[in-house]
Amino acid sequence: MNQIKNQTRPIFPFTAIIGQEEMKLALILNVIDPKIGGVMIMGDRGTGKSTTIRAIADLLPEIEVVTDDMFNSHPSDYDLMSDITKNQIENKINISTEFIKVPMVDLPLGATEDRLCGTIDIEKALNEGVKNFEPGLLAKANRGILYVDEVNLLDDHLVDILLDSAASGWNTVEREGISIRHPARFVLVGSGNPEEGELRPQLLDRFGMHAEITTVKDPSLRVQIVEQRTNFDRDPFSCIKEFRDKQNQLKESIVVAQNNLPNVVIDYDLKVKISKICGILNVDGLRGDIVTNRAAKAFAAYENKYEVEVRHIIKVITLCLRHRLRKDPLDTTDSGTKVDKIVNEILS
Repeated sequence: MNQIKNQTRPIFPFTAIIGQEEMKLALILNVIDPKIGGVMIMGDRGTGKSTTIRAIADLLPEIEVVTDDMFNSHPSDYDLMSDITKNQIENKINISTEFIKVPMVDLPLGATEDRLCGTIDIEKALNEGVKNFEPGLLAKANRGILYVDEVNLLDDHLVDILLDSAASGWNTVEREGISIRHPARFVLVGSGNPEEGELRPQLLDRFGMHAEITTVKDPSLRVQIVEQRTNFDRDPFSCIKEFRDKQNQLKESIVVAQNNLPNVVIDYDLKVKISKICGILNVDGLRGDIVTNRAAKAFAAYENKYEVEVRHIIKVITLCLRHRLRKDPLDTTDSGTKVDKIVNEILS
């Protein structure tokens, strides 16, 4: 109990969140395989978007990082390591490590490019020949989650930088001929309210998954959600204790799935069917095919399976494709319904 009370700011338990299954699944799959490319969550105000995103970050097991490293460098994986740490290892300098909670970084709406990417002290570099780098939010988010609330109101230029870093896993800062590059592997989570406008299609397409959430209409379920939240606000530590076993079970499932993921296979015929669905829906490019394959594998791993089944694809494909369809302003059919219709025809 004391260990729980040491938390400075109690986080609502992920397993205590009622409903919003689509959003929860998208977040879990991106945590299992960050290469899915993040998730865009669109929904009404007050539907628990921020609560759920903070809860998934709090749920994750601690990660091992190099002590005093500004990029949360991994002690043995070169792809998740800063150049400083690489040099130390190559020069056989002993490094010490520590375990930290998975970083959860918020990008405020008014953030500048320097705040996001970091800055190089040009004066120090020219006068002393030292590359003095002040890390930005991308450095802090390495190996963690970067959350952008109201991403549809963020400057397009910053969204571009975010998506480029999320796709490549690296951030490069250049000034006056001086360049610094560091790992920036993170799960990008954006949320927004559709009333405030959509993202441009070419930006939206680069989010791996797109979850749509609506306000719960069922009165009894609404009462259940309100009571759950009231109990947490009144005594957060009792609520955390109540859900501790469920949290630990889910945490263990995620770790097992992460370890099993490289061994999961998808049959060639199923790959063809995924691509056929993308073709019929006129999905531009191949991102839809790639992300659906990845998400289906992650879901299979989450269910402790080593081979993707049709039901795994059916469960994830709408999340992967609905935001990639070309919008017809005169069409009243929901994009998710269009995907479901074709999926049922091809996979049933």
